[in-house]
Amino acid sequence: MNLFSATELFDGGIKRYTDFQLPDTELRLWQHLFDKPKSDAYYNILLSESPWQQRMRKMYDKVIPDPRLTAYYGGENGHQWTPVLLEIKASVEKITNIRFDRVLLNLYRNGKDSVAWHSDNLPADGKHHHIASLTFGDTRIFKVRHKFNKDLSGLDIPLTHGSLLLMGDTMQDYYEHHIPKTARTVGPRINLTFRISESSKPVYFDKAKTSSSVNI
Repeated sequence: MNLFSATELFDGGIKRYTDFQLPDTELRLWQHLFDKPKSDAYYNILLSESPWQQRMRKMYDKVIPDPRLTAYYGGENGHQWTPVLLEIKASVEKITNIRFDRVLLNLYRNGKDSVAWHSDNLPADGKHHHIASLTFGDTRIFKVRHKFNKDLSGLDIPLTHGSLLLMGDTMQDYYEHHIPKTARTVGPRINLTFRISESSKPVYFDKAKTSSSVNI
């Protein structure tokens, strides 16, 4: 299946690395980390084989459905890792030099699915860690703004098919992020957020530094 325009999303297949140099944290983007055939294959498998569900959440005095579908793997309460997710996880850990022990999958079915401005909650060990956010599917805009310094301009980052965004361990303390709804006709987007929840596990690989290399 030929998913997502190679011309529109892959710019001839060129991979790009960007360090956004944000105050108070780090934010790095490996655009098109995975090539199109591999991104298409992962997208198809995850879309068809993940145990998607629509969770409910309390919003003020109402309980409403999340405007997206989710699936959770790893940790104490998540599903067992699949071979495909372990393969993807290994590639993400290789490029970031960080070990992750769980992943949350989000499925944005169309332009009406979204996530409001927020910072991620503290993980089980009570300390923020790096979060690696991987995209397969149609492009959506990832908005970022500083919580306290209103003089800083926000960022609008297009997250494209096969791209990886790494948020630093202080990102949730100082910044909020948001995937807005869009009136454009867009296809589904699957977002995998790799996280750390167990303090007993090593966070960083021994003697490793975060690399800007995009060869996997």
